[in-house]
Amino acid sequence: MYYVAMKDHEIGRNLATEQYLMNNVDFDEPLVLFYYEEPCIIVGRNQNTLEEINADYVREHHITVTRRLSGGGAVYQDLGNLCFSFVVDSDSQEFGDFKTFTKPIIDALHDMGATTATVSGRNDLLVDGKKFSGNAMYSRNGKTFSHGTLMLNVDLNVVPQALTVPTDKIASKGIKSVRSRVTNLRPYLAPEYQNITVPEFQDALLKELFHVDSLDQIADKEYHVTPEQQKAIDKIYEDYYANWDWVYGKSPEFSVKRRQHFDMGTIDARISVDDGLINNIKFYGDFFGSGNVQDIEAALKGVRYDHEAIAKALADIDLNQYFTGIERSAVIDLIAQ
Repeated sequence: MYYVAMKDHEIGRNLATEQYLMNNVDFDEPLVLFYYEEPCIIVGRNQNTLEEINADYVREHHITVTRRLSGGGAVYQDLGNLCFSFVVDSDSQEFGDFKTFTKPIIDALHDMGATTATVSGRNDLLVDGKKFSGNAMYSRNGKTFSHGTLMLNVDLNVVPQALTVPTDKIASKGIKSVRSRVTNLRPYLAPEYQNITVPEFQDALLKELFHVDSLDQIADKEYHVTPEQQKAIDKIYEDYYANWDWVYGKSPEFSVKRRQHFDMGTIDARISVDDGLINNIKFYGDFFGSGNVQDIEAALKGVRYDHEAIAKALADIDLNQYFTGIERSAVIDLIAQ
């Protein structure tokens, strides 16, 4: 087995590295990758991104959002989470067999004191009945990767705020995430691991996986990305993980109902979105205005359904003529949340 311990802490770049190594490098043994990143949300390939995230909270707290190649549900990660990924030939493992893929991790955690860690259901890892890991899988051209999270010391207060859509009424055919009771792993580890950091946790797992006492013993098993390969990885990052069309535009067609009462009346917006673009929007309510709201509806048709694009599309329009007495920012927030 070979390994890569990624140095970058940006989720999109790490996913791009994983994608590149799977599709472009032939290994004569399985490959395991470890990486951890700044606060981010990763939605599954078949999900509606906006249906999974609290867009206001994400924007205000500068949480990166991206979409992965594999299926499954949305997950929140920060620097208290360690990700792992096994890359193998497709004929060596059955697709969807998460129990086999995650067994080395489970065995390692047992050795580190988390003796109640187990695989549960389709793709979750639990300890004492609480979820600490979600897993997903992707296959292409004879290769498969199975990747998952390991919540060592994640800020659990953020999870329900970042992954809950509190006010939007969104209807789509996207695959919905199943929310589970989650926990961090660190309290379940042996005493000598109670204060372990994520980098130390990564190294400890590597030693457990390779059955060695020091990483020096497996120096020849560490794979290093070359500068030329890094250029190709950067291209994948730009084309996929930092690309608005991939992250949001690939969401299934969906509709949004946004309604809010203000001192000067109620606005009820019904929005239809396809390929990430507003294809229809209608305003209802008892608000006042000298202008015809059909002007606003026409201005927003074909606009990307995100806060920045909507604000830009309405920048030259005096919204007070259409929603008298209601702050411009409040109208935009209502539409774009």
